[in-house]
Amino acid sequence: MSNQDRANVKALRKRFKGEVLLPGDPAYDTTRRVWNAMVDRRPAVIARCSVGDDVVEAVRFAREHDLEVGVRCGGHGILGAAVPEGGLMVDLTPMGGVRVDPGSRRAWVQGGALLGALDRATQAYGLGVTAGNVSHTGVGGLTLGGGMGWLARRYGLTCDQVDSFELVSADGQVLRVSADEHEDLFWGLRGGGGNFGIVTEFEFRLHEIGTSALVVELWYPADEAANPMRGWRDLLAEASRQATYTAWVGSAREAPSPADGPSGGSLASIGYVWVGDPDAGLEPLGPLRALGTPLFERIRGMTYLELQTMDDTVEEHAIRRYWKGHYLRELTDEAIEAFLLRGMARGEDGSLAPAASLQAYGGAIAEVAPEATAFSQRDALVEFVAASRWTDPGEDDARIAAARRYGASIERFASGSYVNALVDEGEIGVRRAYRPGQLARLTALKDTYDPDNVFHLNHNIPPSARKVTDGANKVRRW
Repeated sequence: MSNQDRANVKALRKRFKGEVLLPGDPAYDTTRRVWNAMVDRRPAVIARCSVGDDVVEAVRFAREHDLEVGVRCGGHGILGAAVPEGGLMVDLTPMGGVRVDPGSRRAWVQGGALLGALDRATQAYGLGVTAGNVSHTGVGGLTLGGGMGWLARRYGLTCDQVDSFELVSADGQVLRVSADEHEDLFWGLRGGGGNFGIVTEFEFRLHEIGTSALVVELWYPADEAANPMRGWRDLLAEASRQATYTAWVGSAREAPSPADGPSGGSLASIGYVWVGDPDAGLEPLGPLRALGTPLFERIRGMTYLELQTMDDTVEEHAIRRYWKGHYLRELTDEAIEAFLLRGMARGEDGSLAPAASLQAYGGAIAEVAPEATAFSQRDALVEFVAASRWTDPGEDDARIAAARRYGASIERFASGSYVNALVDEGEIGVRRAYRPGQLARLTALKDTYDPDNVFHLNHNIPPSARKVTDGANKVRRW
């Protein structure tokens, strides 16, 4: 970094209420770490924003000095796009506040808040909003991509619950975005990802959900699970909206291992998650039990807050990760077989193959008109995600190849992709996430709100060719 660059950063610090970090500063290495340990990039500047005005200053500074902009909230993006090599990372994590008005059933959530903060604040009143499945996920990334969670079949996706956004645009302006203000952008922020600006506050509608939940899982050897899974699939059409049906397959070492369970091979489970009275939630269990005799069952009553942390990873940001995801409008017998095989030939060693899950959609998700938001996959029956996690860098190539092979085996049955589950698919992945009409509309929004593609470190929707300048390419490394 040149002396002039250091002088520029010194000037930024004088205008900044938060913290501006440079390489070598005590908190620099901790702040640049994200959920995927394979990401090890070094921003030139990290702007730890404590108020919305800091975000404005950071965006203007990056543009003035031709620095790429990455935006960090939960840091869960597999590609680690929040961490720009030699660029400026806008770190929203200090802006993690949540304010709840139980009378109006509203929550105002800062752009750096994690789902756990949102859940804790709303559950104090027995309220909730669709909020993912992992408490250390960022509210911002989840919401802007759509947002699936255990309440979605009953109330809709996370993005369906937003009444307004406060956003810092590519030119450093602060916009309030709602159905009445910048309504075109309001449409695009509900599913269009982080393409149009940095959201510093979300206003959510809340729902009375109580504080209880139930998780039901019936476990089988994977090579004996096809018939129960076909029956599980047939139950989806009539499932209660309080029940989100789930399935899982993976190696036995990744699954719960009671004393009478197998110690090796692959296991599969079918079941559901119920939010509400646990006694009422037992009603769907009978039809599941009728599908076959499992190796074992796990039926767990818990609080909603316990449910929302059930899939948290205690290792946090120390694990190497890769995944593949698809949407399926139907789950054929052939797709079930491919799901259970995990991208392998029968009898093949699956020690490096990822585990995978299916989560049911439908209900309130499907009742929103397809053109009402940028989210484009409302007709999905289930979402498929194959997720691999490991610690040895020497396994990187083999793990990624196995996940890609598994993803490819499901892709022929798929109807599209979830933008929040994309990894390295590039333009092809974006075109699978959005239908042509919605993608054209998103491109027009990009022309209006970010014609220089300042916010391109994401699953990018570039401006149209007639609008593109060289602004996104005029980046330099400090």
